[in-house]
Amino acid sequence: MKYARLTKEQLEELHTEFIRFLASQSIDKDEWDTLKKEKPEVAEQEIDVFSDLIWENVVSKAEWLEHYSKNHIFLFKLDQEKMESIIIHAHTPLADFETEGGLHWLNENIFSNEVQIQRGAKPFSQERNVEIFSLIEQGAILSDGTLYKQLEDMF
Repeated sequence: MKYARLTKEQLEELHTEFIRFLASQSIDKDEWDTLKKEKPEVAEQEIDVFSDLIWENVVSKAEWLEHYSKNHIFLFKLDQEKMESIIIHAHTPLADFETEGGLHWLNENIFSNEVQIQRGAKPFSQERNVEIFSLIEQGAILSDGTLYKQLEDMF
């Protein structure tokens, strides 16, 4: 498996797509029920293949990621060869970027000495999609890039 198995909740959300996937494998509902009961390892393999297809589609289209922690915000712009980043670091316990209050604090103090902003870029060191998926597993979320674009123009 290249990525990770979708959670039960994710599979439920993608129920219709999973049915289409099974149909493309010539597996109808009766056969699926039989597989789950008599050959659960084969059923799990089908779920793994479907999960990889979904994740491959998601990370292939990813252009922006954001990751928030108490004192850091990591913003990523992704192209095919490299990723660019803007990293915001707060040097005060007053800032908690995981809360609305912390983001409001940042808005008020972005130009203060308590906030450090760094920019960087690096080529993907491994397969692009695997590296992006690793960031998602670490807590990054897909984004429309709005915050990155705003800060890019400022810094």
